[in-house]
Amino acid sequence: MRRPQVLILVGFGVFVFLGISLMLARALSATGTERAKVEEVAEAQARGDAQAVLRQTPACAREPACVAATDAFVAKLKRPGDVEILQYRPSVQLPLTDAVGTGRVAWRAGMNGLPVVQCVRVHRGAIVRLDRVREMRSASAGESVLVLRDGTRVPVSRRRREQVADLIRRATR
Repeated sequence: MRRPQVLILVGFGVFVFLGISLMLARALSATGTERAKVEEVAEAQARGDAQAVLRQTPACAREPACVAATDAFVAKLKRPGDVEILQYRPSVQLPLTDAVGTGRVAWRAGMNGLPVVQCVRVHRGAIVRLDRVREMRSASAGESVLVLRDGTRVPVSRRRREQVADLIRRATR
């Protein structure tokens, strides 16, 4: 190969490398930013600071019903001690897209604190926020459904029924 061809190939390789590096940097920083915000919300919940939670969720802060639910929920979650994130799954697995989803986090405050789980998978196609659940009902043939505060009915898989029922009991104490 002649020198001009080698320079063109090297230049193209550098261009591809920089492009991939920029995409990876964007993906990693987006995931890190989301996790930092999740940690801020969990720490505010553990302190019992509903206003800090609402500052992190401006869409909720504009809705009076959401503000009232947040105030009540944060009051239940107040716990002493440092917050430890036990499990974190970002809302979007590929942050290079404009897709949005439901993030999942479990945390506890203090070394002996019970874990706080705010969202739970109730069926293969459904994740539910526990603070939105009004009740769990038995349906026909051993099936169960969750009735949400807005009246929406969400099926609960047989395999997850006991776990979901236990989490709902703990969340409503």
